[in-house]
Amino acid sequence: MKARLKTLSLQALPFADAASEGLPMGQLLRLSLFQVSVGMASVMLLGTLNRVMIVELSVPAMIVAVMIALPVLIAPFRALLGFRSDTHKSSIGWKRVPYIWFGSLWQFGGLAIMPFALLVLGGDVVHEIPFAGELLAGLAFLMTGLGMHMTQTAGLALAADRASDETRPRVVALLYVMFLLGMGISAIIIGTLLSNYTDLLLIRVVQGAAVVGVALNLMALWKQEKVRPMTKAEREEPRPLFRDAWTDFISGGRAGRLLACVFVGTMAFNMQDVLLEPYGGEILGLSVSSTTLLTAMWAAGALLGFAWAGQRLNRGSNAYRLAGMGALAGIWAFSIVIFAAPLNSAVLFFTGAGLIGFGGGLFAVSTLMAAMTMPAKGNAGRGLALGAWGAAQATAAGIAIALGGTLRDWIGSIAMTGALGEGLATATTGYSFVYHLEIGLLFATLVVLGPLVRTSGPIQPKSAETTRLGLADFPT
Repeated sequence: MKARLKTLSLQALPFADAASEGLPMGQLLRLSLFQVSVGMASVMLLGTLNRVMIVELSVPAMIVAVMIALPVLIAPFRALLGFRSDTHKSSIGWKRVPYIWFGSLWQFGGLAIMPFALLVLGGDVVHEIPFAGELLAGLAFLMTGLGMHMTQTAGLALAADRASDETRPRVVALLYVMFLLGMGISAIIIGTLLSNYTDLLLIRVVQGAAVVGVALNLMALWKQEKVRPMTKAEREEPRPLFRDAWTDFISGGRAGRLLACVFVGTMAFNMQDVLLEPYGGEILGLSVSSTTLLTAMWAAGALLGFAWAGQRLNRGSNAYRLAGMGALAGIWAFSIVIFAAPLNSAVLFFTGAGLIGFGGGLFAVSTLMAAMTMPAKGNAGRGLALGAWGAAQATAAGIAIALGGTLRDWIGSIAMTGALGEGLATATTGYSFVYHLEIGLLFATLVVLGPLVRTSGPIQPKSAETTRLGLADFPT
């Protein structure tokens, strides 16, 4: 009976088989709390605060876009942070814990000064220092982003260290799901707390999130890494270099095309990050709490895309073709969002937001799997491929966020002057231009992806045998 119950639990409960002797389920769930902390901070930066700055504080969308792009542009350094934690030399033998701890401090510091910096930026605080608001807000976003990337990179590495070879892919997949759940739950809670917006309430909510983030990270790392004292000879050993491995990796044309596809596709899905909530508030008249729920809707769509991609990839489906399906889903999603304005339909708007998450999640997971299964050449290993994938994705996301806000302001100001015609002299034109541009970029993504699809095998697998999805070291 016990054996049957154990088998039933492994089949029925999600990620029940992710635990191992070296990482029991209790410790695994506690370790995953750092993903909840990072997800909460992501909601603050990419969801709530950009809506508050644009609508409530009347900050130009171009400035808001640049601010939100700052922490995203730090993301390419995640490969360096992960490498430094791999080779960190400590007398007591800790490698990951120092990076999680200092990442938590950076994240706490950024969120702690964030509300005051935003009030200065919005003009609610009188001062005579030029560009004080822009500098303080930029510093707050930079500190928060650095802390998020440092915490998440070292936390994923620690989880991969403790998991066994058999359970490591499912452990990392569980951590990614916890990140999405953290985003969704935090979006609901923060939206509810900010339903009756005031400046004082903004300070309380953002600084409360800073305290909660540190508490979650402390619980996550407590007694997770074993202490192994290092000898003096071990601490004095030289660290390896990346130069030869990177040369081997970029020498392949297939790798370069995949990175170009990731770059263009990520730009297409991320230009709306700074505009979706203000679009709902300014064009459709939704409240702060309602538009904050968009992040939860996006997270639910991304989780669905992740699960569907995992199911198809487990059955041996072609990763490049699944990435193309994600791009097609994005085209439908942005079309729905565009039509939500003339039809004044919040239902269409939320549906489009969820479909954006689904298409983006499907595209990201599929291209990641393609990078993981790319044949190694010379010194180039799988870790380097994942690092290059993450760098291309993060850089594209940062550029797209900044470009989206800038184009919205520029095109919107031209349209309001009547230069584009009387029919386009509305506040919707700037947003609509960006959404149409994203649709064009998704078609460009399909063009770049085409040669990879043609040379990567059939749509359906030759064998019906099911294999496990290996998302080891998933860079979220």
